[in-house]
Amino acid sequence: MPRSRSSQRASWTTIEDAIAVLRRRWERGDFLRDVAQGTPPTPVAVLLKGPTAGETADNFGDVQQWATRWREVDGRSVRVEYRSVGGRLIGTNQLPHKAWIDTPDLLWRTLGVQAQVDRYQTLLDLTRTVSPPIAAWAAERPMKLLTHEQDWIRLLDTVAWIDHHADPATYLRQIDVRDVDTKFVETRRSILAELLDRHLPADRVNVAHPPSAFAERYGLRPKPLLVRIRFLDNHHRPVPYSDLTVRVSELATTPLPVATVYVVENETTFLAFPPIHDAAVILGGGYAVAKLEPLTWLRDRDLVYWGDIDTHGFAILDRLRAAFSHTRSTLMDRETLLAHRAHWGREPTPTRRSLPQLTEQERALVDDLVNDTFAPSLRLEQEHIRYTVISDALKASAD
Repeated sequence: MPRSRSSQRASWTTIEDAIAVLRRRWERGDFLRDVAQGTPPTPVAVLLKGPTAGETADNFGDVQQWATRWREVDGRSVRVEYRSVGGRLIGTNQLPHKAWIDTPDLLWRTLGVQAQVDRYQTLLDLTRTVSPPIAAWAAERPMKLLTHEQDWIRLLDTVAWIDHHADPATYLRQIDVRDVDTKFVETRRSILAELLDRHLPADRVNVAHPPSAFAERYGLRPKPLLVRIRFLDNHHRPVPYSDLTVRVSELATTPLPVATVYVVENETTFLAFPPIHDAAVILGGGYAVAKLEPLTWLRDRDLVYWGDIDTHGFAILDRLRAAFSHTRSTLMDRETLLAHRAHWGREPTPTRRSLPQLTEQERALVDDLVNDTFAPSLRLEQEHIRYTVISDALKASAD
């Protein structure tokens, strides 16, 4: 079926269409990359889609109107190149074929970006004096620089300060740059990481840590890891506190004077944990349980993990057991799950990754969870388990 006249006209390139093509090239950074390399981005051409010879014969009036609009544009900021179209029926006609912009000034004026070009050139020149590696980055990613133009000088100053003054004893709070505070660094970690990765020598970037672990990646002092502990023996408490939070680094060198250590994920469960002789409970905090790995003295304790009965709960157990192979689990079995059917919930995003540290019974239950044997994405959170069940299980475990 032949196309309608309106659809034919709609497919012919207008000046607005041509400018949109140029704007897409601007937004990709094509023109500013030329500026950065010192090469002119012009002359630049946009190929125009116009009427065919057959369309010209069938819609001669529409074609004349389309060509007239281009002639009205021609010579102001855009130069139009024409080609011959026609045949025996209507003769040969000169129709627009390409739209040219011949100079950078005309290109910037057409796109309305002169101020951005000037700003980019100013900031790029400044960057070249401060950090040639970052300048090379900015030449490759000009629109990224413009995205951060309001912060650019502060970003460069922050990079320079970290390069010259930061060491493993320096907290982010100690960065001493005008108009830069901790919030500035924390909210701009992504762009700062890109700049620091370019600017710093390779041995100053610890690629084992992602940019989100900013301090660790760039050799600053990270916030200390903390762990929260409750002593469960009310009669033989080693310190005059039942609940305390300490640095992991300090706890690593000062073992807890207890025989048994429990690890749980839920704070309410942590607070309501029943009294147990010669024992303590640690609040694990989900996958943050990895922070317990420096506590090597846990290898000499009876270590018991209790998490949610869901795929992530068993994944956390697997991770803890990878560090401490003797870790036992409690209340993470099929019997407990089936006894609390009324409290079943749904796990938002189950994991299917391999969990090689689980026992045969634990792995069988995980398979049931993954395969939706009892219910889709089944989850039993530990706070829903009856308290008497907890007390009885922990008493039996302690005995």
